[in-house]
Amino acid sequence: MVASAAQLAQGRVPLEQRDFCGHHLLRLLRCHRDNFPVPWGCHGLRHQWDSCQHEDYVMRMKEFERERRLKQRQQRLQRRHGDSE
Repeated sequence: MVASAAQLAQGRVPLEQRDFCGHHLLRLLRCHRDNFPVPWGCHGLRHQWDSCQHEDYVMRMKEFERERRLKQRQQRLQRRHGDSE
């Protein structure tokens, strides 16, 4: 993580959003606060945060799929090894 827990707490980031993209969210929330009546002024920061969230999701899904396939492979090898004995 780029932002520390203290920085996220000081920026009043909700607990469920304190993840690897928290530093992008901090900048986005600060921009929203500084440009209050004009929310479209922070479009670039919103895009960065959304992209980070998407990349994080894709990486977690790839890791999950990798673990699932390794587990299936291990079970196949155990069955094959158990059948030959």
